[in-house]
Amino acid sequence: MDVARLGELERAVMDVLWARNEPLSVRAVHAELADRDLAYTTVMTVLTRLAAKNVVRRERAGRAWLYAPAASREEYVAELMLEALKLTGDRGSALVRFAQSVSNDEADALRQALERGET
Repeated sequence: MDVARLGELERAVMDVLWARNEPLSVRAVHAELADRDLAYTTVMTVLTRLAAKNVVRRERAGRAWLYAPAASREEYVAELMLEALKLTGDRGSALVRFAQSVSNDEADALRQALERGET
């Protein structure tokens, strides 16, 4: 998956897709975003661009395309974090600063994940 920063509308579309456990048509995504008063073609364009960025997968279902996330929200965010780490000259220092900024519960989750990875 190409990790691309998502614009506000792309995030809204991805939120719809991440909330569902099944591929959705443009029409279904458009209906979920009805409160935004978007044109159907706008939603179709956003989904097409997300597919081009490899953020969503699409498959034919008759005449329609069905769209699903290429990765979970958590996987996507983790990839963004890894990409951000590439921007620093000192990954260790950046990781330490990050670890110092998380809550106790988040620190515990990181500690447990690291311990499981060592076994």
